[in-house]
Order: sequence, then structure tokens, then C-alpha cells
Amino acid sequence: MTGMISGTPLPLWPQGVPLAIGAEDLDTPTLTPYFPPSDTATGAAVVVCPGGGYQYVADDHEGRQIAAWLNARGVAAFMLRYRLAPRYRHPVQLIDGQRAVRLVRAHAQAWGIDPLRLGIWGFSAGGHLASTVATHYDCGNPLAADPIDRENSHPEFLILAYPVITLKPPYAHMGSRVNLLGDQQEPGLIEYLSNETQVSRATPPTFLFHTTDDAGVPAENSIFFYLALRQAGISAELHLYAHGAHGVGLAADDPVLSSWPDRLADWMNGLGLLQK
Repeated sequence: MTGMISGTPLPLWPQGVPLAIGAEDLDTPTLTPYFPPSDTATGAAVVVCPGGGYQYVADDHEGRQIAAWLNARGVAAFMLRYRLAPRYRHPVQLIDGQRAVRLVRAHAQAWGIDPLRLGIWGFSAGGHLASTVATHYDCGNPLAADPIDRENSHPEFLILAYPVITLKPPYAHMGSRVNLLGDQQEPGLIEYLSNETQVSRATPPTFLFHTTDDAGVPAENSIFFYLALRQAGISAELHLYAHGAHGVGLAADDPVLSSWPDRLADWMNGLGLLQK
């Protein structure tokens, strides 16, 4: 790796942020790398999108703790701080998420990463962002002046923890929907960003975790996405636990839910992400 320091945020756009309203911290999305020790690094990497209803970023239990978990398994992590409501609405968050994938892919060789083992992991509203990136990707602009913008934004695998998926009642998380869209409540846009309707044969293999008790984001969000993946013929794994609140992260203090990261590790191992 070329002198990159774990835990030091990198601006997504050092030369000027598109659609920026100002130049404060909240106008400057960042990607913070966390690298595993070089002797255990597998070459796999994950862009991590913490939740927060598109209004804040839960960057501890859905960010730094996730990076530590990935690093312990030899996987590099890149925590995304995307722009937030009410200052920013769609499509800004999607642009930030796509740029994060492009940035890691553009630096893959320098950072010791296999671009074919680059995924994205999202929690809650961050799960909506991750699933939006995975279903609304593009192949990059080969004529772009910025070489990062020439990279494709397609993640090779997708991890979703109690994600917001649909923006349609009765199972939508309306707080996330309002924060993302503001007054733009056009049916076409709601359909376009209800990601269970956007799955295709190009959507990457996906792991989902949710709880039936989740009163914040109903489990139907994960179920609908899983069913859409099945219909499209995409490899998918869904773990639906009976009990547990929303926003538990890795659930280290819960004797039952704390098993879900082990199931994720099994799934990642099956994809060859935990081996060099």
C-alpha cells in the first residue's frame, strides 16, 4: 500500500464536490480507509455505509466497529460519510456512493485490493444507499477528465443489515424517504428508488440480515429484496431472526443476535473473500 494511513479520511472529490452547496465539512463527503495487516490481507474490500435515516451517520457501531470486524478477517474497509438531509437530497447520496466504489477501484492496485472482490455493506438507510448503488450502477465515463470517473461503480457483492429497501407504503421507512426526497414525492421517483423493483441479473450476490421485531424498518424490506433476487436468479442469503431491535450493529451483547456476523463470515468465505 502506498503510504495510506488507516483511519485518515480521504475526500471523495479533492478538486471540487459536485452539487455542493458550500465548503463546510457537511458539504465534503469522505471515505476513511481501514486496512488489515499486510500478512493477513486477502485482497477483498468493502465500502461501508452506516445508517442514520439519511439525517446523520452512525459511524461507530455501523462504521468503525464494522471496519474492525472486516480487518480481523483480512478484508479492507472503507467507511463512507455521505452527504445528508435536509441540506442534500437525491441524487446526491447515490452520487457519493457511486464515487466511493469508483475511488476504491481506481486505487485498487496501489492499495493491494482485487477490484473483482470489492463489495458494499449498508445498515438501515445506509442499506438503502448500498442497495441503490448495487441496482443503479453505471460503467463509468471513458471520456471523463477525472480518471476516477472512468471506473465502473458496480459492487461485486452486497451486504445489507436491517436495510431500508422500499419507499412505498406500508413498509417504507417514511423518515428516510422524506429525508432522501424532500418534497419530491413523484410516484416515478419513489418506484425508481424502491430497490426491490430495480433488481436485475446484474445485481450482485447479496447477504441480508433482519429481525421480525424490527419496529423501525419492517423485515418486509429485506424479504422483498430477497424475493426479487430469487426471481432474477441472483445468489442470495437471508437471515431473519425472531427478536431484536432496529440498529443493533454487530449485536455483540446479544447472545442470539451476535451469531449473525458468523453467518456473514460463512457467506463471505463461500465467495472466497476471506482467502488470499
